[in-house]
Parts: sequence; C-alpha cells; structure tokens
Amino acid sequence: MPSGGHRHRRRRSWSRPRAQITIGRALPVLVMILTVVADILTPDRERFDRLLVAAPALAAVTWSVRGTVVIGLVAMALRGLLGALRGEPFAPDLLANETVLATVTAAAVWVSRVRARHERDLREVTAVAEVVQRVVLRPLAPRLGPLALHLLYVAAAAKARIGGDFYEAVRVPGGVRLMLGDVQGKGLGAVETASVLLGSFRAAVDDAPDLPALADRLEKGLNRFGAWDPGSDAAERFATVVLVEIPDDTDVVRLLSCGHPAPLLQHGARVRPVSFSDPSLPVSLAGLADARHRVEEVPFAPGDRLLLFTDGVSETRDRAGTFYPLEERMRRWAEEPGERLPALLHGDLVAYGADGLDDDVAAILVERFPDQALVRAPSL
Repeated sequence: MPSGGHRHRRRRSWSRPRAQITIGRALPVLVMILTVVADILTPDRERFDRLLVAAPALAAVTWSVRGTVVIGLVAMALRGLLGALRGEPFAPDLLANETVLATVTAAAVWVSRVRARHERDLREVTAVAEVVQRVVLRPLAPRLGPLALHLLYVAAAAKARIGGDFYEAVRVPGGVRLMLGDVQGKGLGAVETASVLLGSFRAAVDDAPDLPALADRLEKGLNRFGAWDPGSDAAERFATVVLVEIPDDTDVVRLLSCGHPAPLLQHGARVRPVSFSDPSLPVSLAGLADARHRVEEVPFAPGDRLLLFTDGVSETRDRAGTFYPLEERMRRWAEEPGERLPALLHGDLVAYGADGLDDDVAAILVERFPDQALVRAPSL
C-alpha cells in the first residue's frame, strides 16, 4: 500500500526478524567454539564437552536440514577430538557420548525438516494473502484528475494485510468518487462483508447518477449477498460508509454519510468536521427506517484538504481513556506535505494508544491541486 505509515512499519517489522535469524544461525557455531575453548583451558575434571549436544539442537531452529546435519557432524567430530586429547577410552564413554550426539542430531534434523515445511506453507499462504489484498483492496492511485490521494491502512490483526476497513477511489466522467467504510466487528466475516461492498461500489460507481443511488446499490448488494448465503457471517454484519464525489469543474465536494465519522475539511490553517444534518443509517440497517439519503455539499477549493477516516483513528484512547485528538493534530500538521501525513498519523496513533493500535485503521487524505491547469494533465 502506498503510504508512509506502511513503509515505516514494514522496515521495522522486517529488520527485527532478520537480526533474530542471524543471531540464531550464529548460536550453534558460538556454542561449539566456546565449548572447545573452555574444555581445553580447564582441568580434565571440568567436562565442558557435553555441552556440544546443544549445537545441533539450536541449529534445528534456524538452519536448513543439510546445515543441521553438518552442525551435528562437526559437533560429533569435536567431541571425539576432545575425548582423544583427554585419553578417553573409545568404549564405553566416548561411544556413549557420540551415540547421544548422533541421536540428538537425528532429532534436530527431523525438527528442521518439519520447520522448513511449515515455513514453506506459510510463504505460500502469505503469497495468496497478497494476491487477495491486491484484488480486494487495490493500491490507491496517488493521483486522480485534480486530486492527490494519500492512504494509511493498518489491519489490527497481527500479520494481517486486510481487515474490516475498506476503501476505493475511481475516476468517473467529470470527477472522482471515493468510498471509505468500516465493517462492524473483526475477522474473516468482516473481510467478506468489505469485499461484497467493494464489489458493489465498483459495479455501480460509473453509472450511478448520484451518491444516493450509489448508496442504494451498496445496500442492495449486501442484501442480495445475504439472500444468496444466509448462513454467512457477512450476512449479519453492517458497515458505516462515507461516499464522496468531487467534480472537476466545480470547487465543491459532495458527501453522503451512512453512519460514518464525519471527515475533516482543511482550508488553510482552519480544520473543521463536515456537518451532516441528516446522516443515513449504516449499510444493512437502512430497512429499520425510511431509506433516505441526504447529500452535503461544501466548498472544496484548490489547495484544500479532506481527511476521511474510520473509527480506528478517532476512537484510539490513551491510558486515561481520552480519545485521540485528530482535529487538533490536523491543525498542527496543516503545513506538512500531504505525502507525509500517513506516516505522521500512523506514528502518532501508535504512540498515543494505551496498547498501540487495537483496531483496523484507515485514512485517506484528499488534496485538490492548487494549480487548476493540472486538471488537464493525464491522471493515473
């Protein structure tokens, strides 16, 4: 995902495992070296050679099967050499110790083989997850028409790439339409619901005459999915959604909220939430009341910014239970380049949260280019 927050987190998460693997590979060799040195430099009654049995056991954690065999054979050779230097008889002591080492090496080789198979399976699952991510949550285009888009997306589940938050931005004739949403709950059911709503949005975004019609298509898509698969966990979930339409030829932005947190609008140093006089119910709950959608239209001039976000941002709490002061932070970052905002927001949320981030986080910063001539430039 093209966001500074993602790149920062990825560098940190990759460097730590690499260091751990390097240390793990060095440990068996270090054990053998220290054991030999200690055994040679101490009196014969001090027996350190028995510690060589730890070398193949440690090798099984990080070394390949072949490497584990080599470590075990080297440990056996060193054990025999130390015994010979001490004048130890071949039987029964030396033979017994070599048998123990051979047994531990055989067990370590088996463990290494099982570990290697699980690592191979994990790589395959990760590759599939990356493909799913590209299909369900496609990378956000950094530019669409007169707009620059900057994304922050972090799934709450450890090692997950997709959560219950979802987004999309599409260039349509005469403007750009965006969607940001948050499925109730977590887990695979939330991901399934998000994928259904994304599919409905992509199918309707080009031909829906306005945002209310687009919201109705989302509702129908989720209801239709529930009818097809009533036993699905996704059929019982709802989602908050904010739909956005930004025309090329008019300095306004149109927004429709289905129970979603109000976006923040920045004009110069002024930051304020968009006011929704009559927000709609979340998607999948519209049947509980008369379905009506009210669109808010507010000025959105060249140089203005609009921040869409999910409640994973606004409801992050510190140890005192205080919600994250997003509006105040946006005022502080009013002069920061847009491309820096995702990394700044991600780092600040992690530092502010009592337990880091415990919910999915999604935010899109939309900037209207100050130079209207850029509208005529080719867009991605």
